[in-house]
Amino acid sequence: MSAAFVSGIVVFVLAAFVGLEVISKVPPTLHTPLMSGANAISGITIVGAVIAAGVGEGTFAAILGFLAVTAATINVVGGFLVTDRMLEMFKKKPGRG
Repeated sequence: MSAAFVSGIVVFVLAAFVGLEVISKVPPTLHTPLMSGANAISGITIVGAVIAAGVGEGTFAAILGFLAVTAATINVVGGFLVTDRMLEMFKKKPGRG
């Protein structure tokens, strides 16, 4: 294994632990608004995944890039669906007040 690969794995694991710790401290009432804001970050992730899939040499890199694009796209679409559902709760119902 190369040093760059091991370094990348270490950064990934540390980022996962830090992300879990940060998210676990957020009150439940803020999760949905934060998700709508995180859609922009996921959009940047899609751009990075597309670049990684296109620049990567070999089949393994292309497969990982495709999986990254798929996961980030699912995250963005899900975030928008949840945000839309949340905003529906604040609309006035017809026939009321």
